Amino acid sequence: MKTIYAHTSEIDDPEAAVAGIIAQLDLEHQALKNSVGLVSCYAEFISSGVIAALSGALPFPIVGITTIAAASNAAEGELSLFLTVLTADDVEFVTGVTDPISGEDEAPFRTAWEQTGAKRPDRPALMLSFAPLLMNVAADFYVEIWNDITGGVPNFGTLAVDHNQDYHESQTILGGQTWPDRYVFVFCYGKLEPRFLIGGISEEKAFREKGVVTASQGNLLKEVNGGSVGDYLTGLGLGRDEQGNLVGINSYPFILDFNDGTQPIIRVMFAVTPDGSAVCGGKMPVGATLTVGTINGAEVLHASTEILMKALKAAGGRAMLIFSCIGRYFAQGFDTTAEMDKAQEILGESPFSLVYSGGELCPVYGKDGSLTNRSHNDTMVICIL
Repeated sequence: MKTIYAHTSEIDDPEAAVAGIIAQLDLEHQALKNSVGLVSCYAEFISSGVIAALSGALPFPIVGITTIAAASNAAEGELSLFLTVLTADDVEFVTGVTDPISGEDEAPFRTAWEQTGAKRPDRPALMLSFAPLLMNVAADFYVEIWNDITGGVPNFGTLAVDHNQDYHESQTILGGQTWPDRYVFVFCYGKLEPRFLIGGISEEKAFREKGVVTASQGNLLKEVNGGSVGDYLTGLGLGRDEQGNLVGINSYPFILDFNDGTQPIIRVMFAVTPDGSAVCGGKMPVGATLTVGTINGAEVLHASTEILMKALKAAGGRAMLIFSCIGRYFAQGFDTTAEMDKAQEILGESPFSLVYSGGELCPVYGKDGSLTNRSHNDTMVICIL
């Protein structure tokens, strides 16, 4: 598989934006038999007509999301559109989109599968996901329903975001159409052996005291070590304000070990309820072991450096698709491009794209090398193609 990259910051002139991208791609000399375009853009590229114009100008489908910032080994930007073209002779790409998603109902996903993957006798080697950010649908649900439908096809992808505080302009993209509530995907068939890496926060810098989840309901963590989450966190030294509320919980995500032989993942805390339970960014299964870590600008760059160095060595010149949580972007404070700068510094001329996300989907490895699909928070996920 080969990758071709293009970008533009021309939001208001669709004709100029498309002409610039077409020139960068040089498809006549670069494209192989089968191609698909992965696009990420500032939301205004949709309302200005650039996405529709780009779709009409390309001889293959484009899929993707809105985002707040993105980068490749050639450029980076916040008010930009980035396009990564995957092209190959021996890999086929089948794109699809669900019907509108109104809740955690499997019907739209099964219908989309019947219209795409179920029609083929072979199994996808990889699924690339571009999911909507919905308040009533958890990323864990996306992972679990696709895992069930496809029989465990490795699922790598992202949830859409945008530049607004409530993300009301976040959209998924297929062709010239965009939606706030539909799941867009690509099934990749053929000789493809992807490798996956995840980088969150350093366990070495986490609190030493581990806890065990003793009561939970979905993403609501009710008890740790038989007591309330609030008591557990104050026991580690987290402070409370005058009203008794825990201070700064968003800066202290959990490092969660499912104790099933797979890699630990990150779960953020969004809020602590009056009874001391924690509302988290994903399921918190009973019996899992957790450690409280910290996330700030310095820690993000430290962890990013570690995972990017590993990826560079593992890739051996192969292309990398990277999604990094928008929480990591915000953790940089005023230096919002710091993580993108670090990616360009480390990866250099190695082909990559980095897009900020509202949630990361990436398989993790078990001790036997098997893959388990997971959703992640505050994490950088990497797929080596």
